[in-house]
Amino acid sequence: MTSTYNDIRAAIESRIATEMALSPSYPVAYQNVPFTPPNNAPWLQVFLLFGDNNYATLLEPGTGFNAQNGVLTVNVFTPVGVGAAANYTIAERVKDLFDRKTVSSIIFDAASGPNVINPSSPEAAFFQTQLTVTFTGYVN
Repeated sequence: MTSTYNDIRAAIESRIATEMALSPSYPVAYQNVPFTPPNNAPWLQVFLLFGDNNYATLLEPGTGFNAQNGVLTVNVFTPVGVGAAANYTIAERVKDLFDRKTVSSIIFDAASGPNVINPSSPEAAFFQTQLTVTFTGYVN
């Protein structure tokens, strides 16, 4: 069972990093980590937003668990002017990692997207879509 917020983050980021290291591989930008987007090549951006925290068990403090809800957001960037196919193919890879799956005791709901996003600079040189997946992890 997942035990900290950092465990949830690490499990999600590790799953994405492992998949995106496979061929064809793509660089991934994570929160609060220096990153320079590649020129005219696909890349991904990952955000986690933790939300409501509810009792999962009613045991003594330190022995029970809380259900921690959150949202995984993945932005997929591909070069402009070459169509949406490459972007949607990458988005499908990400969706398949989490859509209605359980990973390290983190339960993921059905994925939403990919939704086309009109990016602001400096991402304006890229076609961008966004996937979101809500999840529930368990923390103590």
